[in-house]
Amino acid sequence: MNLEEIKQVAWVADAYLQKPIRGVIFTFHGLGSPELRDKPNDEELEWAKNGLLVVFPYYGPWSWMNRQSRKFVDDLAASVYAAYSLSADIPFLAHGGSMGGFSALLYTRYAKQKISACVAVCPVCDLKHHFTERPDLPRTIRHAFLGYEEDFESLLAEHSPVCQAAGMPHIPYFIIHITGDPAVNKASHSDKLVAKMKEHGLDVTYHEVEGTGHCGPLPQEVKDAKLKFIQRFSVCC
Repeated sequence: MNLEEIKQVAWVADAYLQKPIRGVIFTFHGLGSPELRDKPNDEELEWAKNGLLVVFPYYGPWSWMNRQSRKFVDDLAASVYAAYSLSADIPFLAHGGSMGGFSALLYTRYAKQKISACVAVCPVCDLKHHFTERPDLPRTIRHAFLGYEEDFESLLAEHSPVCQAAGMPHIPYFIIHITGDPAVNKASHSDKLVAKMKEHGLDVTYHEVEGTGHCGPLPQEVKDAKLKFIQRFSVCC
C-alpha cells in the first residue's frame, strides 16, 4: 500500500508529529468501534510530540484480532514502514484498551514484524471465559470466526492470550486493570495472564487500580507511568 491507500484503511497522525519519527505505535480500538478518526486524543498528542507515529487501523469492529485481521495489520505495518522510509530498528509498539488491549496482546503474539513493547488497558485475556461474561459477546466472537474449519474450542485457545503466553515474545509489557471493572473482570483476565507471563519469564509491569470503571478513569500517577513507559521507545539513538 502507498500512503494514500494506507490512509484509506487507517487513521495516521503524521500531521501532529513535532519531531522526526522515532517510533510507530499502533493503537487498537475496542469492541464495536465504527468510528473514523479525525484527530488525536490528549495521550496521542503527547506521543506525537515525542516523535511517535500514531496509527489507528480500521480492522473491523467485531474482529477479535482473527487471522484475517492479523494479516491486515501485518500488511499495514509493512506498508507504513515502507511509505515513511523507516528502518527496521525504529521501535514498533502495540497499544489498546478492552478488545483493543486484547488485540494488542494477541497481535504481539503473532506479528510478523517484531513488536518492541505492548501496552494493554483492562484487556480481555481469556476469550473462552469472556464468551460467557456478558450476553452481548457470543454473537461478536462467533462472527469473528465464521468460516474457520477448526473446532470452536481450538479457535478460542488460539485467540486467548492466557493460552498463548508461552509463545509471546520476550519484550516489555505494560498492563493496567481496574479492580472493579464491570465489563472485563480483572481476576478472570489480567490477573490470570500476568501470572502466566511471569511463569514464562516475561517482562511485565502490572498496575492494579482500585475503582469500578472499565479502562478508566485512571489515577494520574498511572497515566504518568504509562506515558513514561511508552516514551522510552521514542528516545533518539
